[in-house]
Amino acid sequence: MTSKEYLRQAYRLDQIINSDIEEAARLREMTETLSSPALCERIQTARSGNAPFVSSLEKIMLLEEKINKEIDTLVDLKEQMRGVIAAVSDPNERLVLRYRYVHCMTWREIGKAMNADSRTIRRWHSNALLHVVVPEDTVII
Repeated sequence: MTSKEYLRQAYRLDQIINSDIEEAARLREMTETLSSPALCERIQTARSGNAPFVSSLEKIMLLEEKINKEIDTLVDLKEQMRGVIAAVSDPNERLVLRYRYVHCMTWREIGKAMNADSRTIRRWHSNALLHVVVPEDTVII
């Protein structure tokens, strides 16, 4: 795994978590709506003791457990990444890596925060990637 692939994992995992959170919110919203009564005659041979929305709530709870595990993985990954980035000797390179991969900032935002032009930011970034040592026991998503 290259240093760039390793560092990009946090951004991807953050996107996955946000997607799962949106899905859980939509499902929760759907369970809170009232269903209309059936106007036709329905014959039911086996009767479940649970209300119809209970299985939906159970699925939402499972999704929320998955989200919590993903968040734990993200926290572990970012902690490990902070250590890897801290080992880079140049402070400008270190800061570019922190802004880009820990804080998920765009190149423009990084340039504004560091008061440097895009070319300089990208040069620091390229040099920093050469100085990153990917740990053996990496957190992989």
